Amino acid sequence: MTGYYDSHDGAPADNAGEPDTEHGMTRRQLMRHAGWFGGAVVLTVAAGEVMSHIAGSQDTNAGGATGAAAAAAVVGSGTLRFVQVSDSHIGFQGPANTNVAGSFAEAIRQVNSLGFRPDFVMHSGDLTHLSMAGQFDQVKQMMTGMRTDRVFTVPGEHDSIGDAGRAYRRTFGMGTLGDGWYSFDTHGVHFIALVNTLSLEKLGHLGTDQIDFVRKDLAGLSSDTPIVVFSHIPLFAMYPKWGWSTDDALKVIALLRRFSSVTCLNGHVHQLFTKTDGNITFHSATTTAYPLPKPGRAPAPTPQVVPARQLHAALGIRSVGYRQGDRELAVKDQRLA
Repeated sequence: MTGYYDSHDGAPADNAGEPDTEHGMTRRQLMRHAGWFGGAVVLTVAAGEVMSHIAGSQDTNAGGATGAAAAAAVVGSGTLRFVQVSDSHIGFQGPANTNVAGSFAEAIRQVNSLGFRPDFVMHSGDLTHLSMAGQFDQVKQMMTGMRTDRVFTVPGEHDSIGDAGRAYRRTFGMGTLGDGWYSFDTHGVHFIALVNTLSLEKLGHLGTDQIDFVRKDLAGLSSDTPIVVFSHIPLFAMYPKWGWSTDDALKVIALLRRFSSVTCLNGHVHQLFTKTDGNITFHSATTTAYPLPKPGRAPAPTPQVVPARQLHAALGIRSVGYRQGDRELAVKDQRLA
C-alpha cells in the first residue's frame, strides 16, 4: 500500500457536441450539477435494507433501530470499518474557533471511543491552515494518538500554500505518485486517493496525468468491485460559485460509471451533504475546526462564528462500514457534541 504512515511510529464524459464552459463542463452539466444542493442525509445499509437518519439524531428508523444500532448491524467477520476526519486546520487563529488543536484532539478521542478499532483513518485534507512545517509536524504527531494501524491523507488547498504542496508531500507523501495520489485495496474494496487542490484557479483540478492514473488503475478491476474515492474538493458541482467543484471531474466520473457501487468522500465544505447520481454516491464531510455557511447564504465561504455551546454540534467525524457481499457502504456521521 502507498500514501500512508503507521499511526504509532509516524513513519510514513462530457456531452458530445456541446461547448465546454471555462471550467471544463458544458453549461447543461454545470446547471444540472449545481442543482444538486439539498439536505444532508446519512445512509446506513444493513441486511440489504437502506435506512436513513439525521446525523447525531437518536430517533429510531422505520426498523426500530437507532442510527448507531443500524450501523452496528454491519459489523461481523469480513467487515471493513474506517473513519474519515477532515479540515482540522491546525494553525488557524480566529474567533470561529480559538482552539482548533483542542477540537481536533476531541475528534481523536471520539475516534478512539467508537467501540471498535478502525482498519484505517483517512484525513481528507486541510490538515494545516498555512502549510507551515511546525503545523504539519503537530498534526502528524496528534494523529499518532489514533488507535488504528494506518492513517491515510489527501491534501487540501491550505496544505499547499506557497510551495505547490512540497511540504505536505515531505511529511505525508511517502510512496505516493505525482502530486500525492495513490490507490490501495482492502476487504475487497478498491480505494483511490486523489489530489484536486493544486493548479487552482477557481475550481478544483485533477489534470491529465492524474486522470490517466485513474484510467490505468481501474482498467483491470471487475465492474462489481466496490470503489471508494477520496478527494478534498467535491467531485461534483456542489456550489461552483464558491469553488466547491472540480472542473475536470466528469472525466473521472465517466471512468467510474461501469462499477456497480461507487462512493466519493470529500471534505473542504465543512458541512454534511449527500447526493446520489446513478451508481455513485457523494458524501461531503464536516470539519473538526469551524463551520462554513451553507451555499449562497453568505457573500463568501468564510469561517462562521457560532455560540460556544453550539460549536461542537457543527463539528464531527465519520465512520464507515462495509461487509463483503453488500452493495453499499454504511455511513454514519457523528457530532463532537
